[in-house]
Parts: sequence; structure tokens; C-alpha cells
Amino acid sequence: MRLRVLIRACRPRQWTKNILVLTAPIAAGVAFQPRAAFAMAVAVMAFTLASSGIYLVNDAVDVVADRAHATKRRRPVASGELSARAAWTAAVVLLTGALVISALLTWQLLVVVVIYELVQLWYCLGMKHEPVIELTSVASGFLFRAIAGGAATHVGLSQWFLVVAGFGSLFMAAGKRYAEMRLVQDTGAAIRPVLRRYTPSYLRFVWTLSAGVLVTSYALWAFTIRPATSNEWRIVSIVPFVVALLRYAVEVDGGAAGEPEEVLLHDRLLLLLGGLWVACLMGSVYL
Repeated sequence: MRLRVLIRACRPRQWTKNILVLTAPIAAGVAFQPRAAFAMAVAVMAFTLASSGIYLVNDAVDVVADRAHATKRRRPVASGELSARAAWTAAVVLLTGALVISALLTWQLLVVVVIYELVQLWYCLGMKHEPVIELTSVASGFLFRAIAGGAATHVGLSQWFLVVAGFGSLFMAAGKRYAEMRLVQDTGAAIRPVLRRYTPSYLRFVWTLSAGVLVTSYALWAFTIRPATSNEWRIVSIVPFVVALLRYAVEVDGGAAGEPEEVLLHDRLLLLLGGLWVACLMGSVYL
């Protein structure tokens, strides 16, 4: 029972974000090589442990505030099912475990995981209340996952990949905050103090700017890489990519994307578009 409570405190639904680790190896065409596949699995495990540890730290730090929140009070630490001391202990074990298995694979992955943990701890221990800084800290969590795949498999990351991953991460983070802002306006629910220091127009500006750069960069990458390939699948992939982005934007604008993983898991059309995009991308590399 205690183990089940601990696992729930680690927020397993959010482990879906660790799929981002696979993007660089898949795009580079090495995902099905046995050594690369093993390295990808280790990197996913490292981020699963690291992110779980960060969630436990966050819940232990915010236990008082979470108890006054309409939904967060149900979390194991806030509800008292898991003590703050047990959360801290488990967090230390998980964060250390992530570093150990990263070091056993490659020093490059270790560096990425160390920086990820430091940035996220920095966020949990105070920077979550600083506008812009907290936004980029959240975005960096997505970005480091994408970089980790390349570090684990020794895949060089192009400038196109980094721009797309970077602004895609900022799009997700800004969209999350914008959706939360809409929820506050509609229901009056207190979600996070930093939202008081943002305006809807500012978050919409960051969200729109990120989406524009993301789509433009992805399209330019798809057309630029064309001479090196013998098929058109990279160009075709632009269509499901853009449509999926627009579909997700509907959820953000409606205030329903405060938890991105919930949208991804429950929107069947979005899952279908994502599958089509992955199929086109893999077709461009493996066919």
C-alpha cells in the first residue's frame, strides 16, 4: 500500500513527457539499432527517476499551500497519505539513482541529467514565484528531455532540432500557464501565485510567438533536409504537425491544457495526428 501511494506521488501520468527522449534518435535513424535502443531505454529511465524525484520535492515544499488548493489537496503528501519526510527521502533516492544510471551509460547524459535536476530544484525551491524565470524553467524540462536522447545515443543535434525543441518547449510551457490563467478567470480557483504577475495578453504573446517560430523552423527544416533524402515524407509530415499544433491550441485557448499530458492522453484526434506525424517522420528516415 505504501509503495502504491509513493508511486502515485511520483505522478506516473506525467512520465509520458519522457517520450521526448526518443525524438533525436528517431529523427537520426538510429532508434532501431540495438545499442541505441538500449541507450534510449536507459535515458527514459533516468528521466523517469529524476522527474519523479522533482515532483516529490515540489510536493514536500508546497505541502501547506497544496492543502488549501481545491485539487492539489488530494495529492499523497498534501492529504497526509505520505509524510513530507518520506517524500524527501524518496526524492533523494530517486534523484541519486537517476545520476547513477546516467553515469553508467555516458558522461554526456550525466551532464544533461545533472543540469535538469539543478534547474528543477532551483524552480521548486523559490524560482517558481519569479515570472519569466519560472516559465523558462518549466520549458527547460521539455528541452532537456529532447537533448538527452542525443546525449545518450551520441547523436549530434542540429541547429534545426534545437530551435524546434526549444520553442516547442516554450510553446508547451506558455500554453500551460495561459490555460491556467483562463481557468482562474473562469472559476476564480487559486492555482499558483505567480499567475498574479502575468497578464493573459503577455502569456498569449509568448504562446503565439513560440508557435510561430516552431512552425516556421519545422517547415524550413523539412524542406532543407529534402536533398539528402530520397522521399517526400519529411515534407508531408508538416501537415499533421501543424494540424496537431492547431488542435492542441484549441485546448490551450479554452483553458483545458493546464496539464498537457491529460490532453494528449484523452484527445483521440490529437493522438491520431501525432501518430500520423511520427509515421511520416519515420518514413522519411527508414524508408
